[in-house]
Amino acid sequence: MIAEFMSKADSALGSAKLLLDAGDSDGATNRAWYAMFDAASAALAWAGAAATHDRHKTHSGLIGAFGEQLVRTGRLAAEFGRSLNRVQELRLTGDYLAEPVPLERAKWAVQEAEAFVAAVRHLLTAEPSGTGIDQGT
Repeated sequence: MIAEFMSKADSALGSAKLLLDAGDSDGATNRAWYAMFDAASAALAWAGAAATHDRHKTHSGLIGAFGEQLVRTGRLAAEFGRSLNRVQELRLTGDYLAEPVPLERAKWAVQEAEAFVAAVRHLLTAEPSGTGIDQGT
């Protein structure tokens, strides 16, 4: 399940970059969010949060579980929890409001997604019981 989530995260990140290059800021932001969503799902599975899987099926549930299981425990830096929240908020703008996400904000979202996926990939190489794996260097 972890590998499958990371494969989806990689695919979404690749799509986000292609959409950004094409000037589709809303699409790029959407795919950046889903890259982060899938990577966060992989990290939660790695952390043994499968028992709370129903809770993190929703976007807000996943963000909350990510904060509790990975940020508060010191496994990932708080900046990753903040970026997860901010990219989700930006995605909502692009998906549900009339105005498009500004291109500069979409670029930021894709950069955040790239850093987030890389941090999760690094985390996945550690023992699940470890803490302080990646402090956002």
